[in-house]
Amino acid sequence: MDAPLKSQRSGLKSGCISRREWLRLGGLGTLGMSLSGLLRPSAHASALGGSASFGRAKSCILMFLSGGPPQHEMFDPKPEAPLEIRGTFRSIPTSVPGVHFSETLPYTARMAHRMAVIRSMTTEINSHSTSGYYMLTGYKHASKAENMPPDPSDWPSIAAVVGALNPGNRSPMGSVVLPEPVHNNPNILWPGQNGGLMGPTWHPHLLKCDPTQARLQIEGLTRPENVSEVRMNERTDLLEQLNAAFAKQVSCPGMVDFDRMQQKAFELLHSEKSREAFQIHTEPDALRDRYGRHKFGQSALLARRLVEAGVRLVQVNWPREEGDTNIGNPLWDTHSKNAERVRDVLCPQFDRTYATLLEDLHERGLLDETLVVVMGEFGRSPKINASGGRDHWGQVFSVALAGAGIGGGQIIGSSDRIGGTPESRPVRPPDLAATIFHLLGVEPGGEFVDPLGRPRMITDAGYALREIVGV
Repeated sequence: MDAPLKSQRSGLKSGCISRREWLRLGGLGTLGMSLSGLLRPSAHASALGGSASFGRAKSCILMFLSGGPPQHEMFDPKPEAPLEIRGTFRSIPTSVPGVHFSETLPYTARMAHRMAVIRSMTTEINSHSTSGYYMLTGYKHASKAENMPPDPSDWPSIAAVVGALNPGNRSPMGSVVLPEPVHNNPNILWPGQNGGLMGPTWHPHLLKCDPTQARLQIEGLTRPENVSEVRMNERTDLLEQLNAAFAKQVSCPGMVDFDRMQQKAFELLHSEKSREAFQIHTEPDALRDRYGRHKFGQSALLARRLVEAGVRLVQVNWPREEGDTNIGNPLWDTHSKNAERVRDVLCPQFDRTYATLLEDLHERGLLDETLVVVMGEFGRSPKINASGGRDHWGQVFSVALAGAGIGGGQIIGSSDRIGGTPESRPVRPPDLAATIFHLLGVEPGGEFVDPLGRPRMITDAGYALREIVGV
């Protein structure tokens, strides 16, 4: 008994106590600060900041196909290459004359006039977690090793930056990640998925959920069925009173961070628009069928509902699902039986869901103000291996963008004749990040100040792609 009391006293004396102790004492004080003042121009600010395309996107849906989608079997087929390179699938014409996709994407091919496809994306890293870090943050990791765990010194993710520096005015949710975080086997989280060096207040909302269920349950946020709305409000009021009283006695940075996270969670739970967005069961059955009754499809539909509710950025990660024959590894990690898995599972789900999302946004008048990005951490090797698979390949791969007034029917850059290296217009993660930021109204060349008072550049010398932003 004496040891906990000693710990409590020393914590109070120093101004910081453990998270368990503040929870036991009633929570944290409302010691918030404005994040809007953190962003400022820098000497390297982009000349594109005043262009008509700056801030044209009110929202962004980022579809992250973890594992490494194969460029040959999707957006960059090589019909003239040898069989061991091109594989068994044909290329098919799209809605844009002269542009071909793989036959695995028949629905997406009809949407090509709305899309800009980058065929020369490159990280030059062949490790899931560190190449993924580069793509998700726009900053290169210090290591190229696999299975690098998250670290407090990590750079904030694109979702974190957008949510913190340019939050939506119509929703308490700046950025959301669903239906689960990205991790390697065995459940090793990737770095670069949260607020990193900026701390928990910059973390995107992680909504761990399964939107295919009859009643959407969001881990840590869904109000228990046995707790009424009145009781929930009473609990919130009581906690706020305890917080206010406790804040007068104790203060430390960690407590402030926790309080902001707690407040955002309550706002999320009690916001009428947020709650309405989660009522995915109210969507017509026919539309839910078009999106696909699997977790990825229903997550994309939930993402559309969230951007309608005012969320700035929704990142939809490709989920692991029960019955996955490649359980324990990212589904797109096709080291063996690439053709079979792409044909039978991966592309049918992605193709129909992605095309339906673009159609649905267009029909609702939302596509012109919603940026939709499709990417993975890298691509797959040009040569098919002895197991019929393709291996990790960061040298060149494809990324697709649509919406937000982007000129459709574009192919940006090219890979060589075997899809192994960029042949023209190499595009790197800082440039992709800068493009996303620009369209969402975050100055890519701006600075923010970290917790130690140091100025930090939004992007690592990234420049928005002129083909995309239109200047």
